[in-house]
Amino acid sequence: MIPRSSPDEQPQPTRLPTRPTILLFDIDGTLISTGGAGRRAIERAFAESLGGDGALPFSLGGMTDRGIVRAGLRAHGVPDDEAAIDALLERYLALLAEEVRRAESYFAHPGVVATLDRAAAAEGAPVGIGLGTGNLARGSELKLARVGLWRRFSFGGFGSDHEERAAILRIGAERGAAFLGLPLDACRVVAIGDTPRDVAAAHAAGARCVGVATGSYTTAQLREAGADAVFATLAAPGAAEAVLEGG
Repeated sequence: MIPRSSPDEQPQPTRLPTRPTILLFDIDGTLISTGGAGRRAIERAFAESLGGDGALPFSLGGMTDRGIVRAGLRAHGVPDDEAAIDALLERYLALLAEEVRRAESYFAHPGVVATLDRAAAAEGAPVGIGLGTGNLARGSELKLARVGLWRRFSFGGFGSDHEERAAILRIGAERGAAFLGLPLDACRVVAIGDTPRDVAAAHAAGARCVGVATGSYTTAQLREAGADAVFATLAAPGAAEAVLEGG
């Protein structure tokens, strides 16, 4: 079942988009918290493949799945050839399904459902609601399906499309324009994320960025990183307007 807004999170009047708009939402820390399911799955995959505890000595925030595995192999002193990365990612997906099923602290962040509802109901210029995430496409589905959000997105750019986050956003934007049946240069592109890497990738891809401090970074850190608009959560006053209007 697709979740709808709670009584204290009902859609409010929103300025109508004045230009066709493509929304690209990050997943982890932006839309949902998985209670660490992703890190546990990837570290288990490393442990099975390389031995030891598989611990990754770096933050995964804002990284792509392929980039995480490449960095992890290097951190363990193992050649980061493409075949090794592919094998680890395949095992990771199998373990992710298990970790997502049994995770206890798992939820959509405040304002997410209401913002998606408002975007879907916008009556001005058309709005395409998509994903721009470092997660593999299958991993994205596994993570979002548990909270009923997977089918809320019509297209996306994924970590299975490219290793670099800016390229993923460009791919997502191109798919969004195709979904709307419009040339990309006729559309406003807005990326919504929770890390400085999200901000940098959005700007590198020619998109605006709305930052939300629902992950590991504060509003001050996201503002310092250059986000065009920053909110504590998507439930904050003005957040949905910034998403739909682009800044």
